Amino acid sequence: MEAQEEEEEEKNVDVFRKLLESVDSNPDDASVHFNLGVFLWEKGEQEEEGSKEQAAEHFVRSAKLNPQNGDAFRYLGHYYARVSVDTQRAFKCYQRAVTLNPNDADSGEPLCDLLDQGGKETLQIAACREASEKSPRAFWAFRRLGYLQLHQNKWSEAVQSLQHAIRGYPTCADLWEALGLAYQRLGMFTAAIKSYGRVIELEDTRIFALVESGNIFLMLGSFRKRFLEQPYALLIIQYFNFNSGIDQFRRALEISPKSLSAHYGLASGLLSLSKECTNLGAFSWGTSLLEEASRVAKSTTCLAGNVSCIWKLLGDIQLAYAKCLPWLEEKCSPEIDEEDFSNSILNWKQSCCLSAISANNSYQRALHLAPWQANIYTDIAISLDLICALREDDKPNPNSWQLPEKMSLGGLLLEGDNNEFWVTLGCVSGHNSLMQHAFIRGLQLDVSLAIAWACLGKLYRKEGKTQLARQAFDSARSIDPSLALPWAGMSADTNARNPTTDEAYESCLRAVQILPAAEFQIGLAKLALLSGHLSSSQVFGAIQQAVQHAPYHPESHNLNGLICEARCDYQSAVASYRRARYAINMFSGSKLKSHLRDVALNLARSLSKAGNALDAVQECRDLKQEGLLDAQGLQIYAISLWQLGENDLALSVARDLAGSVSTMERASRAASVSFICKFLYKISGQESAIISILKMPKELFENSKISFVVSAIHALDGSNKLESVVSCSRRFLASHEEIARMHCLVALGKLVKQGTEHYLGFENGVHHLRKALHVFPNSVLIRNMLGYLLLSSQEGEDTHSASRCCIIDTSHSPNKEGLKSAFEILGAGAVACAAGSECVQKFSFPTCRYWCLSGPGAIQQLQKWLHREPWNQNARYLLILNFLQRACEERFPRHLCTAIERLNFVAMSNQVYLKKDICHQYQKFQLLLCASEISLQSGDQIGCVNHAKNASMLSLPDSYLFFAHLQLCRTYVAEGDFKNLQQEYIKCLELKTDYCIGWLCLKFMESHYELQNDLSILELNFEKCSKERQSSWKKWRALFDLLQGLISVQDQDFLRAEKFLAQACSMSDDESCTFLCHGVICMELARQECDSQYLSHAIKSLMKAQEISLIRLPFVSTLLAQAEGSRGSKAKWEKNLLLEWFSWPPDILWNWELRPAELFLQMHLLATYSKAGSVSSFCVEPYQSQQRWVLRAIHLNPSCMRYWKVLRKSMQLSPIDRLGDEEGG
Repeated sequence: MEAQEEEEEEKNVDVFRKLLESVDSNPDDASVHFNLGVFLWEKGEQEEEGSKEQAAEHFVRSAKLNPQNGDAFRYLGHYYARVSVDTQRAFKCYQRAVTLNPNDADSGEPLCDLLDQGGKETLQIAACREASEKSPRAFWAFRRLGYLQLHQNKWSEAVQSLQHAIRGYPTCADLWEALGLAYQRLGMFTAAIKSYGRVIELEDTRIFALVESGNIFLMLGSFRKRFLEQPYALLIIQYFNFNSGIDQFRRALEISPKSLSAHYGLASGLLSLSKECTNLGAFSWGTSLLEEASRVAKSTTCLAGNVSCIWKLLGDIQLAYAKCLPWLEEKCSPEIDEEDFSNSILNWKQSCCLSAISANNSYQRALHLAPWQANIYTDIAISLDLICALREDDKPNPNSWQLPEKMSLGGLLLEGDNNEFWVTLGCVSGHNSLMQHAFIRGLQLDVSLAIAWACLGKLYRKEGKTQLARQAFDSARSIDPSLALPWAGMSADTNARNPTTDEAYESCLRAVQILPAAEFQIGLAKLALLSGHLSSSQVFGAIQQAVQHAPYHPESHNLNGLICEARCDYQSAVASYRRARYAINMFSGSKLKSHLRDVALNLARSLSKAGNALDAVQECRDLKQEGLLDAQGLQIYAISLWQLGENDLALSVARDLAGSVSTMERASRAASVSFICKFLYKISGQESAIISILKMPKELFENSKISFVVSAIHALDGSNKLESVVSCSRRFLASHEEIARMHCLVALGKLVKQGTEHYLGFENGVHHLRKALHVFPNSVLIRNMLGYLLLSSQEGEDTHSASRCCIIDTSHSPNKEGLKSAFEILGAGAVACAAGSECVQKFSFPTCRYWCLSGPGAIQQLQKWLHREPWNQNARYLLILNFLQRACEERFPRHLCTAIERLNFVAMSNQVYLKKDICHQYQKFQLLLCASEISLQSGDQIGCVNHAKNASMLSLPDSYLFFAHLQLCRTYVAEGDFKNLQQEYIKCLELKTDYCIGWLCLKFMESHYELQNDLSILELNFEKCSKERQSSWKKWRALFDLLQGLISVQDQDFLRAEKFLAQACSMSDDESCTFLCHGVICMELARQECDSQYLSHAIKSLMKAQEISLIRLPFVSTLLAQAEGSRGSKAKWEKNLLLEWFSWPPDILWNWELRPAELFLQMHLLATYSKAGSVSSFCVEPYQSQQRWVLRAIHLNPSCMRYWKVLRKSMQLSPIDRLGDEEGG
């Protein structure tokens, strides 16, 4: 080490000696003096005294000899600034150096530092600007100028300077941070975020960049733009911004755990995100965010307890928590008693009240630190008002000022011209006059203050001044359409506006979407009850939130019960009604106690629908003892007694109801008479009900509702005893909707009266509805009923027409119980007729002449329906069946099988299929068979057997269970278990079925696996089943003959096959596949027997198949070409070959693998013929040679020796022909 130092020292001595010699030899050379000065300066940097003074002498000499050497002036500036401390000389030297070389950052930066020390900011800016104007590469000048402009709040100029500087210093974090700040001050938040992001990439410990980028994200998240049609898109954008800001603050706290700005920003971000969650109804999520925000804010007060804004933030968080905290129903079981329910609400109120008190204390602490802050007074007033509301304090004394009012006045004393403070005073005041004065004063200060107009409208409506209220709400809504209160006031102001219930419902729904306040949500549920929207998912979600924020309000629980009842969730409805009763008992007001009767009736009705008739009867008896059992209660009482089997008591109650009919109002009288008629029919039977109806006064039937009941009974009466009563009552049908409903009822009556003992007269009902549809073409009810009857008729042609009757309305409302919607008919129609669904020609070729009439895809419509009503089991059931049909057509791809399995799992897990009624049992049966089929196609034989066996054990008629055992037959075939196959086959014969397709499947299985029996039971059962089909028995007979013909072909008995297929063609002349099969068999017989008669039959059948097919079927034209060629007709042979080529779908025209190899060989023959003079082959492909066609045929079927022989023969051509072929290829 010492040797190296000695060697280095010797080198320096040698260099110094040479430099001295150069100076001595060239005393007037400026560069020699400069080099010697640099050497001595560097020695001086190594702490050798006197070297810098000597260096300065040489720099002075060099500068005198060469005044254009800026480096010499730079070193002189360093000397005067650092060694001799002569500021004036240093400034002049640096200035001279920068003038000579503007890019010299080592001179420019010290120059600016000297000016900064002297407080000469203007000169500093001038120097930087001069340097930047002289050279675009003076990056130091741009940087310094950008900082100075940032200091002077010249944001636009600073951005330009800093952008120039970054080109020279791209990795300088300070520059990027300054640029981000400039962008932020200019409102260019996206650019600012990118700049701060670059800072964090360069130095991830930059607290300022993290905190400021977090503040920008919070600002972007708080910028609200109401898109009511896309609330979820808005939520995603705002959540991203808030979450990004919160993440930035968390990262800042990881670097500096005691950073006040990071603590404050994190707490503010959590508070802002919780407010958005609350506005969207996510109360639990918002509460969890506020709990974390409270912990962060409290830790901030420990770091700086004397900062007013921190205590105010803590108060805001605690106040938001008091407003957001939900009452969670999950804490209570459905069987909760009144004491537990009361305690749960009191505990919830106490938690909210404690949080509001804590917020008030925090605000008082903030006010103590900053008593000049007027807004803190209003915050205290709001917190005190919330505390009073939660404690349910008595009404204020009109002669004294309340504490919230006093605190609001405190803020107004400091800022009397603040319009928002006046609105706050009006909101916390309990005196109407003071409220009106405060709101009007706020409007005097700012006439466009929408919230003041809205609150004033609310006050006027409370005082009964409807006209003034309407004007105030209209003003508020025109100023700010995103304010919720005016929309709610518009929906409630029915007297002044006279809106329809649907319009009022839409207005209130808009208010709830803007602000999920409990009073708005309860109002929405009330309007939904009037407008028939109780089953809407929006109403359901709104009332659930109302229960969480107003559990003490009996109406919230009562409406929740009504909505659950509308959704057929009777157990939840019962629990809600009981909670409503408990909530009423917690209050002493007589007004609330008057609701006990309504709640008790609702409870009794839900208990009866839920199957708990005993409790329903007890509820009705309690009401009867209290004298509160009205007409509706008597109806529920009678039904519940009937459910218990006490028919005599039920009839007694019905007689009591009948005795009070004369004293009822018109609407109640109609409902009671209708109930009595239906109830008598249910208990006493049709004859007794008819006799009772004939004894009733004719005046009772002067109502449309009663007319429907009487007409329904009349529709089931073959003797038409009620003809006079019905004709009289139908005169009171007023609206088109009622007339359309009556037409549907008449059609159902014709089904019953004009049918046979075992079959309904569908043709008569369909005929009547078709006539009615001409009169009311836009009636959705008639269209749906017509489609339903067409599907139920089980006739092939009717099935195709069913889906065309329906009009899919995306804004449809749920149908009444018992009626079928257009979605159900469309889905069922698509399943009933495979041709009615969309056919993909990649997998199959449609032969049904109705295929072109298929409407929009049923699967897409059903998916939309299920998306809107995810609780609807019918939607999911029909979607599964349609997916199964598509999977069958597409040969069960894995993705479709997986989708069906998932949907089936969700469907089968629903408790609705535990019911024993035949409707739900049949749906469960179909779902089990669907699961069995998917398991079979996936290779899971065990699962297939289990599902099919479960289906076979359901309580259904034998005609349905037949198909479960048929599925077991197919499964045992796949397993090779012929013993169990024989047993299931015999079981199918024993069960029998009314559906011809079942016998066809069984016949096919019988012939393939030698399951024949001597008694020919299967053929006899099929004959009986098909003849019961009336108009379609010929079609089924033709299909059976077709199947027998195919079985004969399998047995190589072509003569017998031709006989069966000829019979099939004669029975059904519109099935192209049948004629195709017959033509093929005739051609084979013509080949075997050398009989031209069979060839003529073949040509006739193939031409018929070609004529009646919806699109050109493959193979038909090829076979026809061969037949015509055998008869020597070359022109027809060529024509049919061309038709065959274009029979394949044009979208896969160049996908050769889908065409049979024989077709390419035929194209080879066609090309050979065309070479002799015809040009027909050029219509197919003009550049294909004969040899090329054969090569393609061999590519598709290389095992066919005939193709190889043709290829060999084509290669044995003359050289000229071969050359022509090569050119053509």
